[in-house]
Amino acid sequence: MPKTIASVSKNTRLTWLFISLLLLSIIMLASLCVGAKPLSIGILWNVFTGQEHGLAKTIIFEGRLPRTINGLFVGMALGTSGALIQAITRNPLADPGILGVNLGASLAIAIAIVFLGATQLTEFFGYAALGAFLASILVYFVGSIGGGKSDPLKLTLAGVAIGAVFGGISSGLTLFNPSAFDQMRFWAVGSLDIRSLSVPLFIAPIVLFGCVLAVAITPALNAFGLGDSLASALGSKPARTQLIGLITITLLCGAATAAAGPIGFVSLMMPHIARWMVGPDQRWIVPFCFILTPTLLLLADIIGRILIAGELRVSIVTAFIGAPILIYLVRRKGASGL
Repeated sequence: MPKTIASVSKNTRLTWLFISLLLLSIIMLASLCVGAKPLSIGILWNVFTGQEHGLAKTIIFEGRLPRTINGLFVGMALGTSGALIQAITRNPLADPGILGVNLGASLAIAIAIVFLGATQLTEFFGYAALGAFLASILVYFVGSIGGGKSDPLKLTLAGVAIGAVFGGISSGLTLFNPSAFDQMRFWAVGSLDIRSLSVPLFIAPIVLFGCVLAVAITPALNAFGLGDSLASALGSKPARTQLIGLITITLLCGAATAAAGPIGFVSLMMPHIARWMVGPDQRWIVPFCFILTPTLLLLADIIGRILIAGELRVSIVTAFIGAPILIYLVRRKGASGL
């Protein structure tokens, strides 16, 4: 039988919360220590207390710290947007990647670079948010054609098709423009590798605001999952919930894509893991996605540094890590139910 909202005890949820926070802390610490030049905890302590001023300080403040903080906020954005899309569409296979939202953001960035000369992160975010929003609207519209309300299968098929078109256009634009191709390589696969704290500090308030919005609508999302009619009878407003959710997804996908490129797989997988741990209550699923997704993203980034000296892109590693886990979870009875 699928889990009900009250089927998982509060003590169990708090235990998982403690374990998740502890694991995230360990992974963030490992992200600062592991790389082409490993650093010990002692050296790390000396760097942050001002006792170390050599190469180690440069490695931390111009490489690993920005990368780790970027992974934290990008992970929060991806996990939260994935949980919201699955709840709003009532589709356990939905995520910003499958529904074409991330690719819409990437296409907008490509157009901005090729035709508008965009070079700054603030510009990238604005165009990425606009692209994500328009992609969401287009997918929802196409998924609703020919039968009134959209259903999960239609939305998924529409998202995959539209995402493929967006990806093809982006590739065409950049391949025929060498300078744009050089700038777009960073986003082509998805990477956390940055050299300045300016990127995570820019997206941090956007991501935090989006996460607050997401938490604020979690009670309405629980009612929304019962169906529009019953949600309205319970005093919820499904149309308003969908609108706030769409705005939140736009902000989060725009920030994540501008900072790290189109990393899509984790948004699909992490809500399933959160749902397995704490049950189908969105008031717990969304906050758990804040914690679990950065953990997976940073773990994948660390593995990429270890496997290949030149560093394997994080989105490639997440696919290898996540696919077996997702297959296992969705095969469990009730694991993928919404």
